[in-house]
Amino acid sequence: MNHYIIDGNNLIGRIKSLQHLQKKDKQSSREKLVRMVSKYFAGKNAKLSLHFDGFQNVPLSISKGKIFYSEKESSDNLIRREIESSKNPRLIILITSDHSLMNIGKANSCTVISSGEFSSSIEKSLEKNDEAEKIKELENEKDQFLKLFKG
Repeated sequence: MNHYIIDGNNLIGRIKSLQHLQKKDKQSSREKLVRMVSKYFAGKNAKLSLHFDGFQNVPLSISKGKIFYSEKESSDNLIRREIESSKNPRLIILITSDHSLMNIGKANSCTVISSGEFSSSIEKSLEKNDEAEKIKELENEKDQFLKLFKG
């Protein structure tokens, strides 16, 4: 099973809606990212580690994994230690745009995906889900309409 290690603050900085939200309300941007990531990985066989700089405010949880807060150190240090202590780093997919973390990931045989590339994948996936939900709603409305006017 692949293990995704996500540099949360870095990813927030690559998603425009979250980037603007973070300037006003850091906690809300974290909450929204957790929801987006949870939806993206729903139904996928993966393990997640989502890392944020700083301290936990309101407790958040993520399906398929765990959220880490760096507290007094940088999340980059926690991510580096998680990679280096992994029994099988080849199964790690590191999501970051931090060049030093990317180099550590590559040196440990991890797959490295930039935060920008991953944010595009998340946004496309969520758009597809929204379209599918709208189509379902329209089909339900059509069925209800037919029931009303057939009888």
